[in-house]
Amino acid sequence: MRTWREKQAPEVTPSPNIWNWPEVYEAENHAQDSVGALWKALRAERDWAGLDVVDVGCGDGFHLPVFAATARSVIGVEPHEPLAERARARISGTPGVDVRVAPAQRLPLADGSVDLLHARTAYFFGPGCEPGLAEAERVLRPGGTIAIVDLDTASPPYGDWMRADAPQIDPGKIESFFTRHHFTSTTVPTLWRFHDRRTLEAVLRIEFSAKTAARAAAESPGRTIPVTYRLRTRTKPAGLLAP
Repeated sequence: MRTWREKQAPEVTPSPNIWNWPEVYEAENHAQDSVGALWKALRAERDWAGLDVVDVGCGDGFHLPVFAATARSVIGVEPHEPLAERARARISGTPGVDVRVAPAQRLPLADGSVDLLHARTAYFFGPGCEPGLAEAERVLRPGGTIAIVDLDTASPPYGDWMRADAPQIDPGKIESFFTRHHFTSTTVPTLWRFHDRRTLEAVLRIEFSAKTAARAAAESPGRTIPVTYRLRTRTKPAGLLAP
């Protein structure tokens, strides 16, 4: 997921959670969307069976096998080489899957070569992501879909914790941005479910400041956290529009 604390270069914003604690983030990935609501919503918008898929900001490739199960081809694009190596190890031996190192603003893909461009809590966070949107438009075939999955910064409890650490987050501006860029946005509530409290608290510590992580842990007494996402989709026109 994003970081609000550091910047490495104009093209790449480091994610110190997964960059610095990939094993803890692996546990977080397993806990997220325990009821499968995001996958159900994504398939309803654009089923990728038999299609060519690219996962932008794929991290260590956690979602690649899900796409590979039914897609014609899958490419993961990740700007951080150590994570790309972990992704390659994860999908080793899986036919039709590749991992490439690049930022979202410079996708190593041919024009019109992708049916579904997926990005989950990576790069496309609202104002400022216009270069990545232009690249998505370039690589999508006519009729292709860009699907952005991000945390709903307006919805408690997770959105409250995010805004506590980053008061500059403005949910209204984020929504306005995607509306202006002709995305359809869907609210997807789901549940993070952890094996134990120790893992839940470890994940909160890599996602938030010490103060906010302590607050989040106190407000999450069990092994689950309700989390709300926004699924944003836009489909490239398949032909000329009628006058």
